[in-house]
Amino acid sequence: MPPKKRTANRDPEQQPVLCSECQTGIMNFHYLTYFTWLNEELISVPNFPAWVCDVCGRREYDSRAVQWLNALLSPEAGRKHSSRRGGALPRNDRLQP
Repeated sequence: MPPKKRTANRDPEQQPVLCSECQTGIMNFHYLTYFTWLNEELISVPNFPAWVCDVCGRREYDSRAVQWLNALLSPEAGRKHSSRRGGALPRNDRLQP
């Protein structure tokens, strides 16, 4: 069966997929070190799932893993969302006597 076009979140056990860049190579599943900038800091993530073309070297990172990483690196990660229904105002907004 000929290779097919790659779809997002493909299972590594499925049949081979043609590279969208060179249209010649086959995309193979690998775990790589992913690098990204967060403000002025370089973040490296080892063992990151990716698809790599065996001819041109194009990399396509697994979209679920990228979403997961974005959630972890979000400034809102780990913060509790507070509701202010009828509660006290924050300290800076309290009225002065």
